[in-house]
Amino acid sequence: MTKQEMIDKLPELLLLPQETEWVEFKHNNFKPQDIGEYISALSNSACLHKKDNGYLVFGIEDRTKKVLGTNFKPVNEKVGNEELENWLCHLIEPRIDFKIHTFIYEEKPIVTFSIDAAHERPVKFNGIAYIRVGTYKKNCLNIPKKSEKYGTGPLLIRLSRE
Repeated sequence: MTKQEMIDKLPELLLLPQETEWVEFKHNNFKPQDIGEYISALSNSACLHKKDNGYLVFGIEDRTKKVLGTNFKPVNEKVGNEELENWLCHLIEPRIDFKIHTFIYEEKPIVTFSIDAAHERPVKFNGIAYIRVGTYKKNCLNIPKKSEKYGTGPLLIRLSRE
């Protein structure tokens, strides 16, 4: 997804009645560990909901979806001596494509992660596959029945067994 496509997609995401299992809104909470877990959860949940992408959007109040802007600047963030994006890539398995876009929306800074849906097997962060249950991020091991209601494809079977 290009930056312009993400800018065009944001109003559609804001029209959703609430956060979904494949869309997460944050204001300024950007702990690297949490971002990695969300990438896993949103990728796996996007697959289960037959979406091409999951989205992690910073600068939006989650309950009201009010555009607040964010002070999160992923290009400046490091984990140890490693840049955030590179650090995340090392800990995500299998490697999936996610894009980070920074732009101005309604005169406020917004940061988005557009995350490819999982294919063939669940996406793990630091060895753990996560999934969304409503608006909560959970370890897949703790909710083996979650994927049963969505079908029986290869990813779904793996999600329910891992």
